[in-house]
Amino acid sequence: MRAARKTLILVILVCGLAGLGPQAAQGAVARSCNPVLNPYPGTRYADSALRRIRALGVTCRGARRVARRAHYKALGLPVPPTGVRRFRWRDWRVTGDLRGDVDRYVAVRGGRSVRWVFS
Repeated sequence: MRAARKTLILVILVCGLAGLGPQAAQGAVARSCNPVLNPYPGTRYADSALRRIRALGVTCRGARRVARRAHYKALGLPVPPTGVRRFRWRDWRVTGDLRGDVDRYVAVRGGRSVRWVFS
């Protein structure tokens, strides 16, 4: 009787933990953050902005910092023939799609991500 009760409790706990994983991942909502206005004053990129910043698992302050500093590094890299720039910045994997009128970036680190647009 005692072993059956422990087994039942264990089964309930395992099922409960298994059910939390997918729901937590699906329920995550990206936070919309303020843009970084004029991040490069006095350059040819003056009056441009890092906008539509979306943070998942990161505070807005942290997301704006990642966008600003990772994008600064991206500007120093050559444009690849494919139009898609991939690099690392402080353990963040950054991908920038330079095709089109605006540049779209995403930075991922573990389960956290930051997205932004440069225009």
